[in-house]
Amino acid sequence: MSPHRLKTAACIGAPLAALLTSTTCLAEAADPSLAPEIVVTATATPHTTVTSPATASVITKDELARRPVQDLADAVRGTPGVTLTGVGLSRRGIALRGLSEEHTLTLVDGRRVNVASAAMAHTDFDLNWVPMEAVERIELIRGPLSSLYGSEALGGVINVITRSPTDKWQGIAKLDGGLREDGKGGATHQAGAWLAGPLVQDILGISLSGRLHRRQNTPDANEPRLTALEGRDSLSGSAALTWTPDAAQRIDLTYGRGDEERWRNAQQAGASPYFYESIDDIDREQMSVSHKGNWDWGHTEIQAYRSQLDRVNSRSRGAATQPSRLTDDIVDGHVSVPLLGNHLLTAGGEWRREELRDSTVNAAGEADTDHAALFIQDEITLTEGMSLVLGNRADHHAEYGWQHSPRAYLTYAVTDALTVKGGGGRGFKAPSLKELSPGYSAVGGGGQFAIVGNPDLDPEINTSYEVGAEYRPGGWALRGTLFQNDLKDLIQTLCTAFCGQRGRERRTYQNIDRARIRGAEMGGEVTPIDSLTLSANYTWMATENRVTGLSLAERPRHAGNVAAEWTPIAPLTARVRGQYVGKQVVYSGAIANQLPDYTLWSLDVSWRLTDAVTLRANVENIGDEELAAQSALYSYSEPGRSYNLGLSVSF
Repeated sequence: MSPHRLKTAACIGAPLAALLTSTTCLAEAADPSLAPEIVVTATATPHTTVTSPATASVITKDELARRPVQDLADAVRGTPGVTLTGVGLSRRGIALRGLSEEHTLTLVDGRRVNVASAAMAHTDFDLNWVPMEAVERIELIRGPLSSLYGSEALGGVINVITRSPTDKWQGIAKLDGGLREDGKGGATHQAGAWLAGPLVQDILGISLSGRLHRRQNTPDANEPRLTALEGRDSLSGSAALTWTPDAAQRIDLTYGRGDEERWRNAQQAGASPYFYESIDDIDREQMSVSHKGNWDWGHTEIQAYRSQLDRVNSRSRGAATQPSRLTDDIVDGHVSVPLLGNHLLTAGGEWRREELRDSTVNAAGEADTDHAALFIQDEITLTEGMSLVLGNRADHHAEYGWQHSPRAYLTYAVTDALTVKGGGGRGFKAPSLKELSPGYSAVGGGGQFAIVGNPDLDPEINTSYEVGAEYRPGGWALRGTLFQNDLKDLIQTLCTAFCGQRGRERRTYQNIDRARIRGAEMGGEVTPIDSLTLSANYTWMATENRVTGLSLAERPRHAGNVAAEWTPIAPLTARVRGQYVGKQVVYSGAIANQLPDYTLWSLDVSWRLTDAVTLRANVENIGDEELAAQSALYSYSEPGRSYNLGLSVSF
């Protein structure tokens, strides 16, 4: 589609444009390089990261192109408030502001992907749905967004926005390869491509993407018969048709699929322990149809889609994990209408059916539940530069009836350079089908314990507050946010019988009455000279189980990131990245253990050989930090020092 036509479709509604988007449209028309970073996830309407009524970060496709990115966790690491946590089996999850990875909702173009961790233990399968070559940007919103997105958005939302076709054919192809210095596994190979353009000029466009990725498994440094980082073989692709029958409407039909194999070596616990190889075969599929309309009176969006994830496990010895299939069928939509000159009213709803097929969930081997929700939001312009967002979502759950998630947020541009904002909200997360099932029973910990469901669980509730400011006088920027999460009825597993007796221990899911997470995020960037940009961010976090008085596990009190990017000559760019992860507590039963802090340094260099060809080289983990060498209690491993070489060709 023509960029002009797409721009017209984005800015067609005169009253809506006057309220929110006209400044952005004019700025882009005058000088595209001055366009602000736009986010739509926080309110379902466009805002810049500064004026957005939430704490928002954007990772652009240019940022992703500078470094090796294997999945979504790699893409967002280094962002304030983000902690990568272990979910078991050397896999990682994305935690926001101290909440668990299960409280982070992942979207692709506003569509949910299956939250596999809610139905299958030790999974990170929601991190690899989209080939990175097809990504336009990633919007990361911290704080509860249940007022818009319902359950799972307790800690925040990560929305992966994919590229759209324009009026001419465009494409990019990338090749990447990486080797560990010691040669002990962990080598990576990636090939990806994105291609898009018009099938019928200005009316029908197509976007295609695909990616092939392989990573060797990495043996454990202390026991080579075990795996520190599992091996991966994956092939994923997507196709999207975009139809613009006129300047006011856009219809998208998309299909995406991924096939992945993971393998690792493990040890079975018990009286006669043994080593074995475990292989997971994962199939992902999503299909959707959506319609967007920008009318003289407002904006409409509606979409219907299905997401399905299958996991089949096999073992070289012993009983394999039972196969699972998780299916979500969803219809959602909303209408935004400007009213009275200073209100933008958005109302919408969602229907979702969640189905799980797994022989361990109950005697029937399957369970399902329906979710229904209605939401309303009012964006009010109080004065020039000051706006207030009020919203509420009502979710109906089969077990818990109606649950309300209200939110209020105030944004004030004090000057052209200084913006202050703050607000609060409430969110809830319903227990998963397995957690609620009285018939659920499975063996965990390599045979160390059995875990059963609990139909008496209460939903998890988070009441969150934040206040922040951002100062952009020109040439540099500084921002900071204070936040607090008051949590009720957090779900965790607790031992109920034969505690500590390997093979006999029995656990179940239970609620923690109260917990609190307080913190501060600070960051900024400066360009002292035209060729040099410096940036840094820091997160401080204090956590407390308010029943026991103990800190929550795997929440580092201090974390920070720094980067220096230098372009001495036009074709050459070099960047040094540093990540600091402070001390954190983990628990072995009732015993608290403190894990040491660590720092990771990396170097990225890119050389633009021609306007279309770029060569990249990277050194990851320059200091060769081996977490397992510091403590066996780290829940996941960082790869050792590795060297990566990549080539990208665009047209």
